[in-house]
Amino acid sequence: MIELIRTNDAVLLSFAESLMKEAGIHCLIADQGMSILEGSLGMLPRRFLVESDREDEARRILKDAGLAAELRG
Repeated sequence: MIELIRTNDAVLLSFAESLMKEAGIHCLIADQGMSILEGSLGMLPRRFLVESDREDEARRILKDAGLAAELRG
């Protein structure tokens, strides 16, 4: 899995996840359980991960959706 986005914006993560599911790309939002440790304040970022062999396709989809500024590396 490759990290494409790191954010604490739940709406952004939900949108990105929706785009990947529509394209049939397996994705994972990591670190969601960390909110328990921080008291559910939403301060710790979550990581949006996709299948490494479909990274290029996922990046293109996210860029086409206007999320280029959110992409890591």
